Amino acid sequence: MRNIFTAAITRALHRLGAVMLFSATLAVSTAGVHAAETKPLVEAAWLNSHLRDANLVVLDIRSAIDGGGAKAYEAAHIPGSVHSDYDKAGWRVTRSGVPFMVPTAPELEKLVGDLGIDEDSQVVVVPAGVNVLDFGSAARTYWTLKVAGVKNVSILDGGIAAWTQGGYATERGAKTPAPKIFTAALDKSIWAQAPEVEKLQASGGATLVDARPDSFFLGHEKAPASQAYGHIPGALSLDSAEFYDPKTNRLKPVAELEKIASQVPAGPAVTYCNTGHWAATDWFVLHEVLGRKEARLYAGSMVEWTSNGSRPVESSRTKWDDLKKKLGIGS
Repeated sequence: MRNIFTAAITRALHRLGAVMLFSATLAVSTAGVHAAETKPLVEAAWLNSHLRDANLVVLDIRSAIDGGGAKAYEAAHIPGSVHSDYDKAGWRVTRSGVPFMVPTAPELEKLVGDLGIDEDSQVVVVPAGVNVLDFGSAARTYWTLKVAGVKNVSILDGGIAAWTQGGYATERGAKTPAPKIFTAALDKSIWAQAPEVEKLQASGGATLVDARPDSFFLGHEKAPASQAYGHIPGALSLDSAEFYDPKTNRLKPVAELEKIASQVPAGPAVTYCNTGHWAATDWFVLHEVLGRKEARLYAGSMVEWTSNGSRPVESSRTKWDDLKKKLGIGS
């Protein structure tokens, strides 16, 4: 009898071990699938099939930049999504008199945590999907989340426009997120700051990529917050609009992106613009889509660069440009 009892216990333990092994294997497998699915760009169909995922946060960032904002969100948004106005919520802050800067770690912890996002969240950033400037809002938000230490981030390809065009359901009203405790772990591998950009400009070591339209690069116009016309000396001009297809309101196909990006020499690159908005698109294409992991974003860009008069600026601005400004027909 004792032998029978012992054998029964042994069989039960074997079954329990098998179940535990299966469960562990399933957990690892599921985690692997989840990690594999975290792509820089996700389609509306993918998002629709994952809306009930436990750790998913759908982040609607519509603002005045795209002609939307809180009212547009409340009128129609992806079910369960939360809203954070890219232009007003604190994704870019004024520090030492310089606007559009990256928030501090404590500011990021509050901004991100209050949205119900923590280190384990998978975030899908949802722009309006109306133009390249709007995509820049998504790219800058995506980059900021990555800098803050959120690992799993994607952008909804085509934005809310693609969602509605796909015939997927929307809801009205507003959702108040349940805040989470988020601890920022700043990832400086994708972030170039002013002192380092000064060294790179003076001594080389990386390609500086200006993501603005030619008129800004050449100095024919400037952003109101910039203190000087022109570009950082030695920079290469690569307008972020070159990467974007206005007919589809999406980035161009990868083969075309690769061809355009071939203008940027292999190796380290630092993208910049006026405020780190257009430049976020160049960084997103280079680093996230094309896998050029030595690309970084100088978020302060020309507004910060020109706040210090000792930093060099190169310009092709002419007296005719100055005259047009006086006449009120130029910048």
